[in-house]
Amino acid sequence: MIKLVQKSLKTSLTTSAILIAAMLSGCAAKIDAASEQNVVSEFIASANIASELNNIDETNWWQKLESAQLNQLVTDALANNHNLQTSQLVLKSALARLGEQQAQYLPQGGVEIGAQRSGLGDTNSRQSSANLALNWQLDLFGRITALVDAANASAMSQAEQVRLLQIEVVSSVVKGFVSYQGNVQKQHIVTLQIDALEQSIAVLQAQVDEGVANELDLNRTMAQLKQQQALMPAIEYAKYRDLSTLAVLSGRLAQNVKLTNEQAILEHKFTVSLNDANESIALRPDISQANSLSVAASKALLPDISLSGFAGVLSIGSNSFSDTQQQWQVAPQIQWSILSYPALLAQRDAQQFLTQAAYSDYQQVILQALSESELSLQLLVNQAQQKSFAEQRYQFANNAFLQAQAMYEEGQIPYLELLDARRDVLIAQENAVDSTISSLLAKVNAYQSFNGRWSYALNNTNQ
Repeated sequence: MIKLVQKSLKTSLTTSAILIAAMLSGCAAKIDAASEQNVVSEFIASANIASELNNIDETNWWQKLESAQLNQLVTDALANNHNLQTSQLVLKSALARLGEQQAQYLPQGGVEIGAQRSGLGDTNSRQSSANLALNWQLDLFGRITALVDAANASAMSQAEQVRLLQIEVVSSVVKGFVSYQGNVQKQHIVTLQIDALEQSIAVLQAQVDEGVANELDLNRTMAQLKQQQALMPAIEYAKYRDLSTLAVLSGRLAQNVKLTNEQAILEHKFTVSLNDANESIALRPDISQANSLSVAASKALLPDISLSGFAGVLSIGSNSFSDTQQQWQVAPQIQWSILSYPALLAQRDAQQFLTQAAYSDYQQVILQALSESELSLQLLVNQAQQKSFAEQRYQFANNAFLQAQAMYEEGQIPYLELLDARRDVLIAQENAVDSTISSLLAKVNAYQSFNGRWSYALNNTNQ
């Protein structure tokens, strides 16, 4: 066998190239993610937000409402929501791209086997070959590492996007279910109000016919009746809207969502308890997503050093590898657009500005998260106060109705005043239901704002 040795070196690595590469590498500004996360945690801890809520773990907080219907709706939504499924598929794609970039650390290449037969006039020739070709990108300046970091940052950002959608889906399902049950209760109260007004109208009409009462009171009562009747279509629409929202969240049509009345959920003792409120803010996915920064563009400007080569056998005059000759080649190579130095500097500056912009956006996200959390707590306190006043109003109105009922039975007041007292207590009851719904939604909103811990637990459960 004849050994064919081919060894070529396409370019050499000079001292000046190393110096310029070091200069560009030093110019690549990178944000220390771990350090920034510590700063965020310290900043949030110093704010001491919701320290009074620290109690038990908030994992699966919606299950505290003890509703089998609600738990099933949440499970169905997490499994069937199309937006969530789309985001999860995009995450799988990002993880696949990360694997592709990580594979660049390894030599790339393939095997080629071929045979050829040709003829010219009366002369025929045969040739066969088998080669193994390799190309290895040497990561001397961290270029491949930077590209891997960029792919990893993209995957992390998409993973946090999945968490954001899971938070939105769970919170929206609970809000929709609470709203539906509240509208059912409000519809029942309005029906009772309509019945009371119709009874009042019947009494007033008889008194007008007898000349005991005037038509002013009758017309005013008729107007109140029409006002209450006008509320029924709005409540029916609100119920259907809630069903439609729950249907979209769970990947179904509205007619396929069947809910039973579960008014006990409005009276259930449901409190906001967080294991670590400050950590629940620091682990929010929007903060983690904004912190997924990369400097891949700066590293991509550095030299690309590779080592390529092949080894194989060549058979001349035969297609069956009966008489072969060995051949191989090793070719170190460096590629760098050194003549495009002004363009490299411009790209470096562009990367630095983008990094600064990303950092500014990161700080804005932190401030928005803190503001949103503080507002949710303020809403929680205010709604609790309104609920307390509404319940007191209902108690006083109910006491007045009981007194009016006793006075009517003793003949001290006419029947019409008894009906007025009954309407007052129904109006107060409706107001109390509205306050109860608003208070429940405020608690759900608080869990939605302090989502860092329970969303991580939810994400791990569904993996």
